[in-house]
Amino acid sequence: MGKLFCDSTIIAETLKPPPSLLQWPDLCPTAAVTAVEAPEPDGAGDWKEVGGLEDQQRKHLERIHARGVYWKNSQEGAAVAGMAFRLSHGGDVEADGNCLFTAAGRAMGAKIGARELRLRTVRRFLVDYGSDDGLGRDAVDAAIRHLYSPNLQAGWGIHVVQEVKLLAGKSDREALDSAIQELVDLGLQRETAAESIYKEHCTAVNNGQSWAKYMSISGSTEDEYDIITLQYTEDGLLTIDDNRDGRAAAFGDDIAIESLATEFKREVYVVQSHGSDAMVDEENCLFFLPHRPRGEICHPPLFVFMKGTGWCGAGADHYEPLMATPMPLVSQEKAAIVL
Repeated sequence: MGKLFCDSTIIAETLKPPPSLLQWPDLCPTAAVTAVEAPEPDGAGDWKEVGGLEDQQRKHLERIHARGVYWKNSQEGAAVAGMAFRLSHGGDVEADGNCLFTAAGRAMGAKIGARELRLRTVRRFLVDYGSDDGLGRDAVDAAIRHLYSPNLQAGWGIHVVQEVKLLAGKSDREALDSAIQELVDLGLQRETAAESIYKEHCTAVNNGQSWAKYMSISGSTEDEYDIITLQYTEDGLLTIDDNRDGRAAAFGDDIAIESLATEFKREVYVVQSHGSDAMVDEENCLFFLPHRPRGEICHPPLFVFMKGTGWCGAGADHYEPLMATPMPLVSQEKAAIVL
């Protein structure tokens, strides 16, 4: 699952190696990437086999598969000015909250697992966050608050439901439950009591340091924290998901994608496909949302796919891999899309 709110950047190593005509030069020998050849997906990109798509979405995706996308390297002085790629669907991934990292790992053919890729992304974020100037950190903190600790006095013209994310230490759950029960015994409704205790004793996700703790959560027993989600409508508290089994994972967001891009020195494109409930018109049902790395680009771009379900929730909620195969004889003029 995922959250998108603005342009950013993203992720890592090896697509199926291109022919010598388009061989990507080894520009960044210090970029440590553990990867294997990205496998050719079953069905060779047959979009007819992909579920959850409307006819106009499928038609545009088949056109892109046939004609390719042309990526122009925007980096000044780049040895490779541009390349064309055929995009094929890389198969379903589990909707367990780790889908961004699972999809990205599969798309780049990486040996690294989704949880390790998630933690590596968080480490990259912390390095960049710590080295940024005050204004840069303030901007990141503001974006994080907007996503995970929103102002509940505003935003209702856009959202029907807003969520507040809190972090509860796994070792603190018993004490939290006891504190909630004490308030219930005094006559408070359980949800009101839980809201009060969680807000007082749990960590709000409202800055870079707390975001790093949040984004490290993969729904594993190895996680240090559990995610608590408070849902609100304009009338007040709607419901609480207190994640008793500790399986909830932090969904990937734009900040994570940019850090992933930076870690692996390549652009990441989220290919977002909207159905009839959300598209502006039939010709514009597909969007390529770029996420650039901080610093140099050393490798070809990575593509992940999101099937839109409407504008609410940023239009989509699940990442799937796209396999990018170089098309050496396709020019910018012949490609279906120029990035």
